[in-house]
Amino acid sequence: METYLDNAATTPVFSEVRDTVVQVMEQDYGNPSSKHTKGMVAEQYIKEAKEIIAACLKCKPKEIIFTSGGTESNNMALIGTAAANRRAGKHIITTKIEHASVYEPMSYLEEMGYEVTYLPVNSAGQVSVEDIEQALREDTLLVSVMYVNNEVGSVQKVGEIGGMLRRRKPDVLFHVDAIQAFGKYKIIPERLGIDLMSVSGHKIHGPKGTGLLYVRDGVKVRPILFGGGQQSGMRSGTENVPGIAGLGAAVRLMYQDYAAKREHLFSLKKMLIDGLQNYEGVVIHGVDGLPLEETAPHIVSAGFASIKSEVMLHALAQEGVFVSSGSACSSNHPELSGTLQAVGVREDLLDSTLRFSFSVMTTPEQIAYAVEAVGRLLPMLRRFTKH
Repeated sequence: METYLDNAATTPVFSEVRDTVVQVMEQDYGNPSSKHTKGMVAEQYIKEAKEIIAACLKCKPKEIIFTSGGTESNNMALIGTAAANRRAGKHIITTKIEHASVYEPMSYLEEMGYEVTYLPVNSAGQVSVEDIEQALREDTLLVSVMYVNNEVGSVQKVGEIGGMLRRRKPDVLFHVDAIQAFGKYKIIPERLGIDLMSVSGHKIHGPKGTGLLYVRDGVKVRPILFGGGQQSGMRSGTENVPGIAGLGAAVRLMYQDYAAKREHLFSLKKMLIDGLQNYEGVVIHGVDGLPLEETAPHIVSAGFASIKSEVMLHALAQEGVFVSSGSACSSNHPELSGTLQAVGVREDLLDSTLRFSFSVMTTPEQIAYAVEAVGRLLPMLRRFTKH
């Protein structure tokens, strides 16, 4: 049975998303900047997608900027905001478990003379709101925290952080990387105190190469792409109309029967954890006694004592079970996971950990098959390791 459990890396598109993309590519392929009918039809797709997303976020359509995905959204949020607000200060606060598309822009900003404070997290992968408050300075410009960690599924107290910032330092901007959270949580940026928020399309059964950045009205962001002045000059380049239309459809579908979808994901997560914990030497990371509902519904990080993650990954793939040895993006950086180290994973498990991630398309039968495959492989691989 083919069992795809790497949905935190990417998801298969909904069939309606596929049909929408094909329709735009084959029939409604006009350039949205063109003044003729084909262009106007293309422009309407963009308008409709913005309206769907704005209704979901309870924000204004003009607060949505379409991008090529989460990486561009994070880069625009961090570099664009820092460049546009230099007079407000040159100090930024983030955590030690952010995605590379946040870490790398932070490193770039440090080279540009900004100072970045990297805060630790506890064993459940959560940053302390008090630590953020204590790290605030007169010259703090921006706080950037990921909503759901892509490796261990820890969930930050975004609302508490946003509320604290509004009370203590309302001029400090709050950016949230919601790439793993959007679609799994109802996110209303205004209620949570979020000023900028990054979203990726292919994590929610939308097309790859699509994403968005929410920018609260009034927040200054300098563009990082220049040219034709599309999207009010904030993101030049002819819009990816098929992708944007597909993204809008994916957002609409993800939030249909939202409660049932979350319940399905949490039931799969419980089933997987219960099954894996029956095996000797298996450790679940990033939970640390938290109720299941306080962790991400779609990610499980598990360490397998005495077995290298790559060995286990390839053995499972031979059985038709597809998982990840960490963030798919971090596979370009072979060093041990900084996230696993930050949450205090035992040293012997740092290179023996796999990420299982599922979607609304995943079935209980697939989870049962994956658990059974792990059970068959563990004793064989451990005998092999001992020799």
